Amino acid sequence: MNPVIESLKGKLVVSVQAYPGEPLRTPEIMASMSRACELGGAAAIRCQGLSDIAAIKGRVEIPVIGLWKDGHEGVYITPTLRHARACIAAGADIVAVDATDRPRPDGRLLEDTVRPLREEGVLLMADCMTIEDIRRAVELGFDLVSTTLSHDKPAIDTTLDEGPDLPLLRRATAEFPGFPIICEGHVHTPAEARAAIDAGAWAVVVGTAITHPTSLTSWFKAAIDA
Repeated sequence: MNPVIESLKGKLVVSVQAYPGEPLRTPEIMASMSRACELGGAAAIRCQGLSDIAAIKGRVEIPVIGLWKDGHEGVYITPTLRHARACIAAGADIVAVDATDRPRPDGRLLEDTVRPLREEGVLLMADCMTIEDIRRAVELGFDLVSTTLSHDKPAIDTTLDEGPDLPLLRRATAEFPGFPIICEGHVHTPAEARAAIDAGAWAVVVGTAITHPTSLTSWFKAAIDA
């Protein structure tokens, strides 16, 4: 197994991203926040956008999982081969790619994107929505898979609350024991992060609950207003 992937086992990955129009959305701020997360014990940083990837890579010593969001609907997380190669050029150690079977903007199949990247030695993270996505990603040779898009399912599992998709995580880890399966999405508390590790996650990605003060403030305000 690649040493970068091995280094994430049992660890915390922090997603450092800001939404368009927010005051924190500058590469320098994202890089400073990433360094702060590294000092707090993050084993890797997940970030989006070429400028942010380059800035963060220049400030931290831990691996950077890069992606490029292009658009707002359908496949927009590193949707094409061009986007993935740009992330590598910007400094990403691992590239996260939408690994669903939805139509891609360049008309290519997922395997058409993955094959040349694997030949080039690029480490790839599959952002998945369903167990079928995870199976496909493992078969295609992704280095690690993630439950990133689970909560975006059109008919979401009614057993889910606002926490991480532990049922999908448990199913995937049971089906692919020992494979690096990442829990990402709706991990809002330390207890939920610990529960994901206990459910078999290789690593846990936490974003909003650590790096998005606007959301954190709104949670506290809502509790007080209630």
